[in-house]
Amino acid sequence: QVRLVESGGGSVQAGGSLRLSCAASGFTATANRMGWFRQAPGKEREGVAHIHIREGTTIYAISVKGGFTISQDNAKNTVYLQMNSLEPEDTAMYYCAAAIRSYEYDYWGQGTQVTVSS
Repeated sequence: QVRLVESGGGSVQAGGSLRLSCAASGFTATANRMGWFRQAPGKEREGVAHIHIREGTTIYAISVKGGFTISQDNAKNTVYLQMNSLEPEDTAMYYCAAAIRSYEYDYWGQGTQVTVSS
């Protein structure tokens, strides 16, 4: 059974940093890509960062480009999201997702809350 478990969320002041982790297990095949999404109250879910597992290429939302970095540790089956220079508008629930059967995301974690205060 595929499981994605996020950790590393918390409360920080503006300008601070957090590193989110997504521990993956139960994959029957290598994921094609993994990504981080976020959803703030009253807003639609936003794709933040994506990584192609085999090629290592990355894509970022314009809103986080330059401040966030997605990376992977294949030995630990873990994907990270390093978030620097956080702003209050980054406050949201952050979710990890995996695309295994295709390039569409088909597995999701439960989320980890990030709160940035001014």
